[in-house]
Amino acid sequence: METRRIGSLTVSLAGLGCNNFGNRLDEPATREVVRAALDAGINFFDTADIYGGTRSEEFLGRALGGRRDRVVIATKFGHEIDAVRRGARAQYVGRAAEDSLRRLGTDRIDLYQLHRPDPSVPIAETLGALDELVQAGKVIEIGCSNFSVAQLREAAAAVRPGAARFVSVQNQYNLLHREPESGVLAECERAGLAFLPYFPLASGLLTGKYRKGQPPPVGTRLQSAERYARLLSEHNLDVVERLIAFAESRGRTLLELSCAWLASHGVVASVIAGATTPAQVRANAGALGWRLDADELRAVDAIAAPTD
Repeated sequence: METRRIGSLTVSLAGLGCNNFGNRLDEPATREVVRAALDAGINFFDTADIYGGTRSEEFLGRALGGRRDRVVIATKFGHEIDAVRRGARAQYVGRAAEDSLRRLGTDRIDLYQLHRPDPSVPIAETLGALDELVQAGKVIEIGCSNFSVAQLREAAAAVRPGAARFVSVQNQYNLLHREPESGVLAECERAGLAFLPYFPLASGLLTGKYRKGQPPPVGTRLQSAERYARLLSEHNLDVVERLIAFAESRGRTLLELSCAWLASHGVVASVIAGATTPAQVRANAGALGWRLDADELRAVDAIAAPTD
């Protein structure tokens, strides 16, 4: 498994998104998925305090057990868990970290990420609280999520000399959602930030399981959740069909193409796809063996060019 860097951390190019743990997966099923990930050479696990109603962290921690030191754990804070546990105020940051450490059953968080900007709190205040966690050895590196270029620059300017700074940003990015190309990817290159794309497979649309003219498979995310239904637009399904044809013309799958395209960006540190079965984990890990050449990248970009 190829590895890349997030600050001082070395992570597998294939990561595991843990948003299904405690939600679509119970604890025994979580253990099976985590075991499959470890067997496939995945060492990077990305979760959040809000996933699974806080159960994701608990399930992940227990599934890793004595293998904790073999992996890199990323988690997040800032989304609303309840009326008290939310936001990025300094007094809450410490509590959120302690709660995550307890749920994960570990003495450190390798990558602690602000899940979303909190406009009610100066970023310098949040960074100061995060630096205290780093100085205490409870956090190794810090990152952010859902940040714009302006917010990344504001955060960089707010760091005190010698204090911890964001080493990564996690935003939505895939062949059908290209917003980071409007500036965030270039800012990552300029500032030396690792980029982590979430929803790398567009909630499954870029796996090939959804086809034009066919009903969504029963029980799948896009079939069962109304908020995802907009992804199944005529335009997206047309693009998917063209991408499938391109991949198959090279003896590959849409899953391989989707992951390989993300990995072709040097700033992408890990493709953190979620999974609900060991077979999906193995497929996701195996999808990163294709290295797209320049002509292939141009062809793919032409097929999936943004429309706005």
